[in-house]
Amino acid sequence: MAKSSADDEELRRACEAAIEGTKQKVMMSIRVAKTHGTWVKAGKLGRGHMAKARVLALSLKLKGQRTKAFLRVLKYSSGGVLEPAKLYKLKHLSKVEVIANDPSGCTFMLGFDNLRNQSVSPPQWTMRNTDDRNRLLLCILNICKDALGRIPKVVGMDVVEMALWAKDNTPAVAKSSVQRGISGGLDYSAVPEDDMKVAVERELVSQAEEVDMEALLGSYLMGIGEAEAFSERLKRELHALEAANVHAILECEPMIDEVLQGLEVATNCIEDMDEWLGIFNVKLRHMREDIQSIETRNNKLELQSVNNRLLTEELDKLLEGLRVPAEFASLLTGGSFEESDMRQNVDACEWLLGALGGIQTKKIDPTFAKMRAVKERRGELEILKSNFIYSASAYLRNYFVDLVDTMLADKNLFSQRGQLKRPDHSDLRFKCRIYARLLRYLKKLDKNCLVPLRKAYCGSLNLLIRREVKEFSNEVRACTKTPKNVAVNWLEGPAGSGHGGNHPDSSMVSDAYSKMLTIFVPLLVDESSFFAHFMCFDVPTEEGDSGHKSEKVNDENLGIMDFDEKDSKAVKNPAELAALNGALRDLLDGVQEDFYAVVDWACKIDPLRCISLHGITDRYISGQKSDAAGFVRLLLDELETRISMHFGRFVEDTCYQIERSEKKTFVLPYISRFATLATRMEQYIQGQNRDLVDQAYTKLVTIMFVNLEKIGETDPPKYVDIFLLENYAAFQNGLYDLANVIPTLAKFYHQASEAYEQACTRHISMIIYGQFERLFSFARRIEDLISSMAPEEIPYQIGLSKMELRKVLKSSLSGVDKSISAMYKKLQKNLNSEELLPSLWDKLKKDFLDKYESFLLLVAKVYPSENIPSVAEMRDLLASM
Repeated sequence: MAKSSADDEELRRACEAAIEGTKQKVMMSIRVAKTHGTWVKAGKLGRGHMAKARVLALSLKLKGQRTKAFLRVLKYSSGGVLEPAKLYKLKHLSKVEVIANDPSGCTFMLGFDNLRNQSVSPPQWTMRNTDDRNRLLLCILNICKDALGRIPKVVGMDVVEMALWAKDNTPAVAKSSVQRGISGGLDYSAVPEDDMKVAVERELVSQAEEVDMEALLGSYLMGIGEAEAFSERLKRELHALEAANVHAILECEPMIDEVLQGLEVATNCIEDMDEWLGIFNVKLRHMREDIQSIETRNNKLELQSVNNRLLTEELDKLLEGLRVPAEFASLLTGGSFEESDMRQNVDACEWLLGALGGIQTKKIDPTFAKMRAVKERRGELEILKSNFIYSASAYLRNYFVDLVDTMLADKNLFSQRGQLKRPDHSDLRFKCRIYARLLRYLKKLDKNCLVPLRKAYCGSLNLLIRREVKEFSNEVRACTKTPKNVAVNWLEGPAGSGHGGNHPDSSMVSDAYSKMLTIFVPLLVDESSFFAHFMCFDVPTEEGDSGHKSEKVNDENLGIMDFDEKDSKAVKNPAELAALNGALRDLLDGVQEDFYAVVDWACKIDPLRCISLHGITDRYISGQKSDAAGFVRLLLDELETRISMHFGRFVEDTCYQIERSEKKTFVLPYISRFATLATRMEQYIQGQNRDLVDQAYTKLVTIMFVNLEKIGETDPPKYVDIFLLENYAAFQNGLYDLANVIPTLAKFYHQASEAYEQACTRHISMIIYGQFERLFSFARRIEDLISSMAPEEIPYQIGLSKMELRKVLKSSLSGVDKSISAMYKKLQKNLNSEELLPSLWDKLKKDFLDKYESFLLLVAKVYPSENIPSVAEMRDLLASM
């Protein structure tokens, strides 16, 4: 017989070369035929199922203590070189099935449980003879048992028959040495061929299984008395059968030899035919692959031709859209920016914007954007854009400067001696509106190009506005006739009753300041709003949108409007708002100095006019709510702060004068003149916020009362209360009418009234005790003791006997009319204000009667038998005097 391909060392080396680099060792390699058909006749495949020559290789890979087993399928390439085709892991081998339709028994199928497509039948492998089949399958089963610990299911083949075949065709080798070769990491490349055969063709029934089978057979009773006799009988029958079989075989030997020779000849023919068919199959496969390659190349060439034609058409369309029209090329490279050419310039800008937008990477295919032609055209457009922006910016900067210089040269536009001129910027704005759309397109082309234009516009217009404000401020002060000596020290002026006093009228300074604000605050707000729209800041338009309406409408209507800071469409971008406020500062910075000059001039003429100036400014502040008028709000806030500072300085000076004032008269000057000052301050309020004036009232009156008490402490004790009550009375008399309508002054009026009552009480008590000291001192002694002892025990105390009481009554009440007359004369002598005498005399009589009544009640309890003049008699005596 021909040598088996499993013993072909060249084949094994070719397999090892094919899987080089996988760190796997080839244990067996054998040639097979791969089919997918069915056997219809003996030894023949069905039509359409051509066998393919393949090589099956069993390989092992050692990984630590684990052994991985693989079944590799290799095929021949066009050059006859083996190359890997399929790889199966033996741990997934679930079934080994010998095809029943193949009479020769050389065809089998390997079933794996991890194949994805179970609907497709697995390939069938056909060996040259059953020896090759048994050799391969035994090797597979032994590897599965030793390396994986299990064997797959065997179908269509007797395992015992295979074991007998392995025993007859393989020398016996110790089983333990073979197992160590698998489990101990033995290098199979170094194991001899004989050992390899033993390793893969060992017994399929283990020794333990044989022991179990013998035990089973020994325990089975077959009805035979002696096992030895039964065994002898079986041996005799076996020898007889073997002898018969040998005899039959010897008789048929010539026929068997003839059949075997015929089979060998047929086998050789089939093998030669199989080799020829394999060669033809390889050549046909190569031819088929060549045809497929030619068809693929033809398809690719045809597709490439179509794509090139479409690409050329797309490029032509793209470049046609990027080509600069002749009418726009001259305008973008160096055209005129006069008013008559603005429509063409705007159209050129619109085209340039569209071209740049169409060539952006996001709007065209990225492949087109990387092409050289597109990059060059983009560069040309960028150069056109830069040149146009540079030319337009240079023209507009010069245009703004020339426009403002022309207005500065015309003296008739500014206030002159004897003539106040209201600034008029309507013509300036009209000429600027011509370039509004151009500025919008410049911002779309490059928003950074507007920064120098805004600076140029602000710098030029700032000169014009500052001169207008300065000339108006100088002339409004020059043409205002102011009274003299209005700001005289109010402590040194004539004292009034609270409503009198003739003071020069200083209302003209308030009118001058009001006229200044009336003229320039709307102008500055209008200029701020116009600048925000004209220079393309993100502020709402008159229609209430944020600039998304038609540009033609916006260009024609850049009128001035009032913004509401609560408007939801107002400026939302903090960076944009910061840039706008910075530009407005450049536009209007410097005008505040002339406003400050008017404020300082007005406050110097009449400091009390700060009240009316503060009210005027506050009304303008409440009317400015626009984000575009942020600088104007800041200006008004600073003016209000400056006015408050002047008024605060006036209040501080007045407080200083009060603190330094001395007692030259019984009623201090600032007490008698404060009502006049308050009356004037109330005249200047005119319905505005009272906080400024009320704070001044609080500070002034507090200092007045503190200084009044301080000066009173320097007088002798008997004159202190007279001094205080006369001043507090003068303060009340002056503020009586104002306190009825002004809550702050009413509070101080009540405070002065309480102080007046306290001073009166102290002074009257001093006069009463001066005339009737013994009488009321005796009463105080009784009052001190009556709380600690019985009234009838008091007459027995030292100094409180009835005799002492009679002495006190005699000394105090004999000639009581003279004592009362003395009290009246003393009260009249100390007072400097005659109008206070009646009220004080009435109060003195009332206090005297209250004290006398208390004395009588105490005497009635302690000395009930004593006869003393009653309260009614004393009241009649006082009434008759």
